Amino acid sequence: MIIIFDQNAEKNSISMRARNCSRLRKPEMDVNIHPIDFGFNQCYIIQSEGTVMVDGGSPNKIKEFMNVMERIPVEPEDIQLIILTHGHFDHIGSAKEIKEVTGAKIVMHELDRDYLEKPFQRVPNGVGVWGGILSAMLHVAVPFFQFPAAKVDIVLGDEGMSLTDFGVPGRVIHTPGHTAGSVSVLLDSGDAFIGCLAQNKFPLRLTPGLPVLADSIEEVKESWKRLLALGVETAYPGHGKPFSSDIIRNTLT
Repeated sequence: MIIIFDQNAEKNSISMRARNCSRLRKPEMDVNIHPIDFGFNQCYIIQSEGTVMVDGGSPNKIKEFMNVMERIPVEPEDIQLIILTHGHFDHIGSAKEIKEVTGAKIVMHELDRDYLEKPFQRVPNGVGVWGGILSAMLHVAVPFFQFPAAKVDIVLGDEGMSLTDFGVPGRVIHTPGHTAGSVSVLLDSGDAFIGCLAQNKFPLRLTPGLPVLADSIEEVKESWKRLLALGVETAYPGHGKPFSSDIIRNTLT
């Protein structure tokens, strides 16, 4: 059973759906998904027998993070892992502070770890005309976004990792394309937390779809083919609201 909590509602608006996915058929544990809206980007807390967090938000978001923690049934110290989907500033900027208040270990792919440990930023290529405009604007803006470096505690290779030892029914999968070290969290239920493997928020996109910024859009497509083959049903992007994987499936056909 998957329960999604809306932190902004006066009372939690809960959507429940019990799903069976033949390609991900395993004993199902109850999972609570707590979206964290940091404005331009979304992070997620996945709570089951254990608890992990996906992405670390933009710089200087620790106060907003603590405000959210007061409104959801999770204690900061319950969070065991902070899984960073990739190395861009709006996904790792507050990771160090969140690590300090939770005691969680930071998980990141080896090809993106320098973004956090150095730290440095590299602007991805634009996809299409609008993506090219955004990429040019980011080249000007990114040097002004500063955030503290942090150590990556669990460095992933291309094989990814299982989350079952941390009490979460799912795994981390290497899904390159937006960056070389991008990863996604795929739950056994078919829910996937994809970072910027797709986007669903202005000014990036008006509707859900493939990213307008990517090191390699062809690798993005190949990563999506892999996720679809593994049974992803609902995509939770780092920018915007969740959407059906059928949208990407139709784009690729």
